[in-house]
Amino acid sequence: MENLACVHKESQTDLRKLHTDIKAGVMIVGNFLSSMRGNLAVCEELAEQLTADGWRVITASTKLSRIVRLLDMIAIVWRTRKSYCVAQVNVYSGPAFGWAETVCGLLKFINKPFILTLHGGKLPEFADRWPRRVRRLLRSAAVVTTPSPYLLDKMKSYRADLRLLPNALDLKKYSFRLRSKPQPRLIWVRAFHEIYNPPLAPQVLALLAATFLDIRLTMVGPDKGDGSLQRTQQAAMSLNVIDRLALTGGVPKAEVPIWLNTGDIFLNTTKVDNTPISVLEAMACGLCVVSTNVGGLPYLLTHEQDALLVPPNDPEAMAAAVRHIMTEPGLAARLSRNARKKVEQFDWSAILPQWEEIFTKTVRWSHG
Repeated sequence: MENLACVHKESQTDLRKLHTDIKAGVMIVGNFLSSMRGNLAVCEELAEQLTADGWRVITASTKLSRIVRLLDMIAIVWRTRKSYCVAQVNVYSGPAFGWAETVCGLLKFINKPFILTLHGGKLPEFADRWPRRVRRLLRSAAVVTTPSPYLLDKMKSYRADLRLLPNALDLKKYSFRLRSKPQPRLIWVRAFHEIYNPPLAPQVLALLAATFLDIRLTMVGPDKGDGSLQRTQQAAMSLNVIDRLALTGGVPKAEVPIWLNTGDIFLNTTKVDNTPISVLEAMACGLCVVSTNVGGLPYLLTHEQDALLVPPNDPEAMAAAVRHIMTEPGLAARLSRNARKKVEQFDWSAILPQWEEIFTKTVRWSHG
C-alpha cells in the first residue's frame, strides 16, 4: 500500500513519530488562484501555515479555467500519490461540488484518507436539491470540517459528527484601534461580484451624505467581471456621490489591514455569506461592523454587541445603523472592543494545532 510508505512501519502506535512522518506530505485540493484573482483563499493560507511549520504541502490547483482546473486537480492527485499520506479537499456548491466528488473518488481508489472542509452560504440549498450526493460524499470522508457554525447547523443531518474549525487570521498582522469616536469613514472590502451586492454601498453613502458632510467610502477588491463594478460606479454617479467614493481595485493580502485602518465603519453588503474572512479582518482591526444578516453572519456576529445586523438589500436600514454608530454614545467603542475580543479565538496559534491533530489522527486511524 502506497500510504504505508509515508509512515515508518515500526512506529504506527507512536503518535510523535507518526506526526513527524506525516509532515512529509499533505495534499490540499482547492482554488489556489490568488496570483490571478488578487485575494488569498483560506486553503492557500492553510498551506502557507503548514509549510512554515515544517509540513511538505502539495496543492491543486492554480488553473483559472474550470475544466482545466479539474483536470489539473486529477493529474496532481494521481501524479504525486507517493508523496502524501493524507488529503484535505475543500467543498463548495454548484459545479465545484462535482470536482470534489471526482477528486475524492480518485483518492478512495488510491487508498488515501481525506478530510472534507465545507464552505459557502449556498451549500445547504445545494444539499436540499442533491441530498444523496451530499450525504454520500460526506460519509466517505475520514473527517468533515466547516469554518461556519451556520453550516455546522445546516449540514449536520448529512453527517452528525461535523467538526467546527474556524477560518483563521494571523492577528499580529492586524493592528487594533479602538473606535471610541468614529469618523464618517466607511470601508468595504470584498470582490466586486453580484452575490456581494456592492452597489448597496454607494446607496448607503448617498443616504448619509446630507447628515455627514465629510463622509467618504473606500471600496477595496478585485473586479470579478460580472458587471458589478460598473453598476457600483453608475449608482454612485446617479446618486451624486462619485466624488466621495474611492475604488482601489484588488490589493495584496498584506495591504488589507492598512486599508481597513483608513476607515472606522465596515460595510458588509452581501446577499449570501458564511464566515467571511473580510469581516473577521475588520473585527480584528477594531472597525465597527454593519452587516446584512444573511447566511452564517448571525451565527458569527452578535447584534448590538460586536456588530449591527440589518436585512439584505436595504439601504435605509444600513444607513440607519451607520447613523446609530455615529450618534449613540458608547456604542462604537463597545462594538469595536467586543469585535477584537471575539476574533482572538480565530488566531492561527489556536487553529493550526487543531489542523495538525486532524491530519495526524486521520492517518493513524487509517492504518489501524
